[in-house]
Amino acid sequence: MKTLRKARMLLGLLTVAIGCAVSLAAAAEPQPQQVLTLHARSRVKDPPGAQDFRIKYQAVRWDAGKTAIIVCDMWDKHWCAASAARVAEMAPRMNELISAARKQGVLIIHAPSETMNYYLDTPQRKLAQQAPKAEPTVPLRGWCRLDPDRESPLPIDDSDPCDSPGGTRHKAWSRQIDTLKIEPGDAVSDRVAEIYNLFQQRGIENVIIMGVHTNVCVLCRPFGIRQMVYQGKNIVLVRDLTDTMYNPECAPRVSHFRGTEMVVEHIEKFWCPTITRSDVLGAAAFRFPGDRRPHIVFLVSEDEYQADDSLSAFAQLLQDRFDYYCTMVLGHSKEDLSGVEALRTADAAVLFIRRRAFPQEQLDVLRNYLDSGKPLVALRTASHAFSVKGKTPAGLAQWPTFDRDVLGCEYHNHAANALGTDVKFLAEAADHPILAGVQPLKWHSPGSLYQSKLLDEQAKLLATGSAGNLSEPIAWTRSYHGARVFYTSLGHRDDFAQPQFQSLLINAIHWAMDRPLPKPAADRRQK
Repeated sequence: MKTLRKARMLLGLLTVAIGCAVSLAAAAEPQPQQVLTLHARSRVKDPPGAQDFRIKYQAVRWDAGKTAIIVCDMWDKHWCAASAARVAEMAPRMNELISAARKQGVLIIHAPSETMNYYLDTPQRKLAQQAPKAEPTVPLRGWCRLDPDRESPLPIDDSDPCDSPGGTRHKAWSRQIDTLKIEPGDAVSDRVAEIYNLFQQRGIENVIIMGVHTNVCVLCRPFGIRQMVYQGKNIVLVRDLTDTMYNPECAPRVSHFRGTEMVVEHIEKFWCPTITRSDVLGAAAFRFPGDRRPHIVFLVSEDEYQADDSLSAFAQLLQDRFDYYCTMVLGHSKEDLSGVEALRTADAAVLFIRRRAFPQEQLDVLRNYLDSGKPLVALRTASHAFSVKGKTPAGLAQWPTFDRDVLGCEYHNHAANALGTDVKFLAEAADHPILAGVQPLKWHSPGSLYQSKLLDEQAKLLATGSAGNLSEPIAWTRSYHGARVFYTSLGHRDDFAQPQFQSLLINAIHWAMDRPLPKPAADRRQK
């Protein structure tokens, strides 16, 4: 028996030695620098001192070699059955992101708290323990509770956090869920001093955090968001690869998934930006199967009207008032629309794109969506969305007849910008559901009048616009492959500030999905 124990001990030591040698060899071998481009979403008060927060997207470029991922508390089991089920659903998609980031040179730290004994003799555990001690400039904290000097109270009541019956608090976990692969060169630790030492040894400046639970461990753990901010690290939360301990029976009595979104929004306001797995993989953001809210996908790529700001705020309004699930697919590059795969599960699409050519496979996702009879709400520059001026860039594709094929019109030009557009909704269309509650039916838009010949004789004209001696159709409905389509050439940034324009869009989205206009829920936006 003693001989067997000695053999096991020697085998364990040999495994550790080999693992460390592999890690050192990998570190010693020169690696080409790889850059992560992340489209970080935050909420800012602009201008400073403003009452409301504004959604802001900003592209950040991080050296992958100076970046780490912390996987927070993705345990094998949990005392709350619903929570454990969501971890299991999320883990495969999380593993895809981790694998892709690892290949780019990102350090992966697995942090399943309170389970370090399970990993005691692994090279990944030794890797974290053996980093030389570094003295932080700001003292490391323990559990980082809510900081009233920096943030408001959380927007949810998590005092009774489990959303499945029969859950009683106890330590159910023994290790990280096996779906997440721990590879050579990764580290395992739940000790903030070890993680800090490793960061200083590797020159880690940037941290990507994912896992559970956003309102508890992800924020509060000694290696969580608050700590990383205190230590001056650049940090982002992967907002589609996280969850919240929240019971919808508690205030504010929203769905579990909306509760998670509200905590994410709190983090974006007070602590750090967020990203989605799309930023690393280019794939659609992850969505829990149990989230049954209607899904609206916004496709935005233009550089004249700041539509990413306007439609982000509008999507937030839909989430707050109508409990919709909204996905923003932003073309941060004129030649890429990564994340368009979200259309595969969409109930409606909103399009605001101007003169873009994209890879054929991305454009095909939109074609397939429309051919399948799914609804579309198209705004302003959508009439020339996929028609670039000049030759099509190599490797990309256009859809120059999109206006004629899908919108039923032919875009020519626009009137002088200085004239704006006098908007007039037709009296004979006043009973149309899209115009319900839209008041006044006449107003002036600062956006130039688009000259678009309406080709579809079956289209239902709702509004006209005039500028000087010109008069043009500016809003109508039609059918495409059996689906409802609404188009308006309105959509100037200032249009979104008009209540009547917001009502028009809300009505159009519900009409397109053939859904009755619901009674708005209480506006839960946090000021």
